[in-house]
Order: sequence, then structure tokens, then C-alpha cells
Amino acid sequence: MTGKDATRRLPLGTSWVLAAVGFVILIGGVVAWRQVTGGPQTAEAQAPVQQRQASPQRQTASGPLAAPAEEVAAPTRSVQKIQTVAVVNREPISREILADEALRRHGEDVLESLLNRHLISMACQQKGIQITEADIDNEIANIAKKFGLSIDRWLGLLKEERNVSPGQYRREIIWPTIALRKLAEGQLAVTDAEVQVEYEKNYGPKVKVRMISLSERGLAEELRAKAAANPDSFADMAKDHSQDVNSAAARGLIPPIRKHIGNQEIEDTVFALQQGEISPVLFVQGQYLIFRCEEHLAADQIPANSLPAIRQRLADAVRESKMRDAAGDIYQQLQANAQIVNVFNDPSKSSQMPGVAATLNGQPVSIQELKEECISRHGVEVLDGEINRKILQQELTRRKLSVSEADLEAEIIRAADSFGFLTKQGKPDMEAWLKQVTEEQGVSVELYVRDAVWPTVALKKLVDSKVQINEEDIAKGFSANYGERAQVLAVVLDSQRRAQEVWEMARRNPTEKFFGELARQYSIEPVSKNNDGQVPPIRQNGGQPTIEKEAFNLRPGEISGIIATGNQYVILYSLGLTKPLINNVEDVRDELVKELHEKKLRLAMAEEFERLRDNAQIDNFLANTTQAGKAYESAVRQKMQQQRK
Repeated sequence: MTGKDATRRLPLGTSWVLAAVGFVILIGGVVAWRQVTGGPQTAEAQAPVQQRQASPQRQTASGPLAAPAEEVAAPTRSVQKIQTVAVVNREPISREILADEALRRHGEDVLESLLNRHLISMACQQKGIQITEADIDNEIANIAKKFGLSIDRWLGLLKEERNVSPGQYRREIIWPTIALRKLAEGQLAVTDAEVQVEYEKNYGPKVKVRMISLSERGLAEELRAKAAANPDSFADMAKDHSQDVNSAAARGLIPPIRKHIGNQEIEDTVFALQQGEISPVLFVQGQYLIFRCEEHLAADQIPANSLPAIRQRLADAVRESKMRDAAGDIYQQLQANAQIVNVFNDPSKSSQMPGVAATLNGQPVSIQELKEECISRHGVEVLDGEINRKILQQELTRRKLSVSEADLEAEIIRAADSFGFLTKQGKPDMEAWLKQVTEEQGVSVELYVRDAVWPTVALKKLVDSKVQINEEDIAKGFSANYGERAQVLAVVLDSQRRAQEVWEMARRNPTEKFFGELARQYSIEPVSKNNDGQVPPIRQNGGQPTIEKEAFNLRPGEISGIIATGNQYVILYSLGLTKPLINNVEDVRDELVKELHEKKLRLAMAEEFERLRDNAQIDNFLANTTQAGKAYESAVRQKMQQQRK
């Protein structure tokens, strides 16, 4: 079976390898490689999968599927993998549970990248290429030096700015870069002629020109003839006729043209012009271009003692450019010849090959290795979710509550109904809702139920009995949803001084038209500014009590005082009150009770989870964090106070 016929191709293609190389060349390359942006990790979590069992002298090409990054990134001493990754209220979470959950969520994506690394490793093994710890250390040191940073500062910057841990950086970025460089070694030689081209690009002579860009050849030839007859008119002609907006605004002036930078025909043409001479019309990328030579500028004067360092830097730039091209070519060749069977995503193959995630050129990649790789990349974020789940489960157990399959199904039906997923008979369409939500979130139904539905049901079980809707709630809800609205114009300002000035102007001319002009001129809020002060009608009990009180106390044509709200200051002009469409609360009581209960329930759920999380005693060994819990801390403080007495 060829790579083309394989069960599952390596979907990341050459972008994976180019991004790895690009990261080393440019710090911005991290963004392009989604596989290396995992959450915070401890040294143990950062330590790659197999390295913790490897000896300090072990090297990459020890076998066809030796996990290269893990081994070369090995610490100087063996590190035992922790088997208890967290303890929540004295109840442990095992590494096995974390591995299963990390695999469930990220196995597919991580497998793709893992196979990519193995593919490069096999190529290195076939060519006898070995990459040592020293190779990686030297590469990191050189990159840090290039940015003028210490190694520690460089690694710290990657962690702070890109959330890339040192362990990830070594195995996911540096190792592939070195490996591909060694594989492409024969294609990376740099000649003196290539360095000279780079030198001319950066420091060579250049021509200062003006340009006219047009889309019609007839007009271009006409203007060229006029310019040739009167070269001094070229700047005005560029301003009046050029379709390149930026250069037209500068009367045709563009940055000086150097050699080897862009289009060869343009460069040859402008370098052949004399000062004041007009070029013929050139057709380049769908545009007709005319140039006027303003001045030939000499090459930059470089001190002799600086030339060796500059030429070395330029040689490195050429080599890096070749590296990007060669890496892509080599990786495409490796991909084309790869025989890949993705067992992980095929239940029938999984039953035939238990414990195998995939085979690459006939060699197995184990599920266990994939699990450890998932922990290394995503363990911290997955563990945080498992800690939250553990906290909820413990509280359910303490209160002798449980979440049943019927509860989960009822919540899914409620969600379908709430979001308007209904059958033709008007009943909640659970299947349609599950299809929609799982496709949007890119998860399986199983994960959606586990990560979204189960926590929702659990929290509802914990707080539902506490949520009560009384007549006052119904009255406020009715007023907010169906009551009269205050129609106003508004001016929103960001300083009290400016608000005072605008308020005084409005008071001197208290008309609707003038107030709208003030809003258009002074308001900092887009809706009121762009609509002459008009804003959506204000309802009672809508969450802005200060503004609501002022708006409903105004008579039509009255101007409010200056209303301070947060860091802003609001002035209102009353247009009167709307008439409610529904006057009897009994007509909408059932809908109101349902809506109010859901809002109160959501608020209570959030507060309950925050309380449980704050009070929990959590030791997270993967993230290396500890939380004593507020209840425990309060008890300790009370005991200390008693001892002082």
C-alpha cells in the first residue's frame, strides 16, 4: 500500500514541517503551528514520553520508531512519571484516567503530529542521522543569541508570549528543524554569488523613482507620451491619474527600487534610465506601469570591519530560505512514500490490533505512546476539567444525589426546545439539536454529554430546590418584558467635565433637534452618535437601575441630570413612554415563570460551582499547584486566633 492509498493521509501536509522550521527562523512561526500551543505544563509534564526511561547517552536513531524528540530531550537523570496527577478533597485522580480523557479529546490531532515526527525519525534512521542533546542545546543557544537574549530569557519568552513550554519547544520545534536540516544538508550549500545577490538586495545601489499605474494600455501610452514630452509634469500626472492610491497621494513617489527585490523587468528598466528619463510602458501583473527616474542612489557605505559579520548574516538568511524550500520538498517525498494505517479512528482495525494507534510503514505506534503524548500536550487543560467534574461528583455523593441517563436526556430535550429545534409536530427535536451542537463544537455526542450536559444537570440537581420564584419576581419580570418603555435620546461621554459642558449647552436649547446634534458631535457611544442620539427604549428592571430611574421620571421634552455609570457619563432627553401591548400578567404568567426560573437557576449554578471550587482542597501535581480551600483556610485562621487568646 502506498502513501496515496493509505487509510488516512497525513493531513497537515508540508505546512507542519514548514511551520516548525519557520518558528525557529521567526518567533511568529508559533502561531502557524497549532500543535505546539498547549496549556501550562510542569517540568514532569513537559518531559516527553519516552525520555523519562532513556539513559542520558541515548540518541535518536536507535530504532525505526524511536520517539526522536522524547529521547533527545531527555533530562540528565531519569524522571519517574507520576501516577496520581491530582488529589481533590483527598480523592485522587490517576494518570490512567487523565490519559483516557486526554486521548478521547485530542487523540486524533495528536496522532497526526506524532506520525509526522515518526516519519522524519525513520528517514533519519535510514540515513544514519543522529541528533544529540548537545545538538538541541546548541541550536537553542544560537537562536537565543540571534534575538540578543539569554537562553533562559528566550525560553521564558516563548512560555509567556506563546505558551510553549521548554519541553515542547525542544521536541516539537527544535528537533524537527535539526532533523530536516540534516536530511537536506546536501541542498543547503551557499555560494558567494548567492551571498552577493543578498548583499545587493540589502545594501546595493538603488533608484529613486515615481510611478504611474493604470489599467488601460491606451491611456498609459497617452500619458507616457505626454510625460516624455514634459518630464516635469510626471508628478502631477501621477497624482491625477495613477490608480495606485498610495503612490498617487505621494505624487507617484514610491520606495527606491533595489536589485533582486521584485520584478526583473522593472529593475532592469529603471536601472537603465538616466535622471529625469521616462520609461516605456511596462505590463506587470495586470497593470500598465510608467516610471520616471528621479535619482540614482549609490550603494550603502559599509565599514570594512563590519563586512564579514554582514556577509555571514546574509549567508545564514540564504541558508534559511533554502532550508524552508528543502524541508517542504523532503517532507513531500516522505509523505508520498509513506504507508499509513490509522487504527485509532477505525473500530474494526482497533479490534484486530489492540493497543495500536496506527502503523507507519508497517511499524506500530502504540496507544500508550499516543496517550502520553496527549498528556504532554493537553494534560493540564484536560485535568482541570476532570478536577471540576470530581468536585461536582463529590458534592452529589455527599448529598446523596445522582445524575441518571433520563436526567441527561431531559436536559438535551430542554436545550433543543430552548434553541428552537422542533419537529413538524412542534416537539423538541433532540437528534437535530445534537447534530447541530456537536458539529459546531467539533466534538462527539459522547463528549458533548460528558463535558456540557452532565455538569449542567449536576449543578441543577445541587441548586434547583433553592431557586424560588415569588410574586415580586414575576412583577419585575412582567415589567421588564412587557411593561412600558422610556423612549429617550442619549449622549454618552467619557469625562465629567465634558459632560458638564454638553449638559449646559443642552439646557440652553432644550429641543430634540439640538440634542440630536449634540449627540452626533460629542457622544462616544456608536449607536447614539450615529443616530442623532436615538437608542433602544429603556425598560424597567433591565439591569441599569440608575439610568432607568432617571428615564422614567422624565416628562417628554425634559433633560436629565448627568448620570454617572461606571466610567461614563450619560445625559438623556425624554421622548415619552411607550404603551404596553400586554396589560394582564396572567396572560403570560407561565412563560414568565419559566424564563425567570431559568435565569435564576443559571445564576445559582454559577454561584454554587464557584463556592465548591473555592472551598475544595486541590493538589494538582501536573500543574504543580496547591489550593487549601477557603473553608480550610478559615478554620486555620480561627484556630490561630484562639491560640493567640
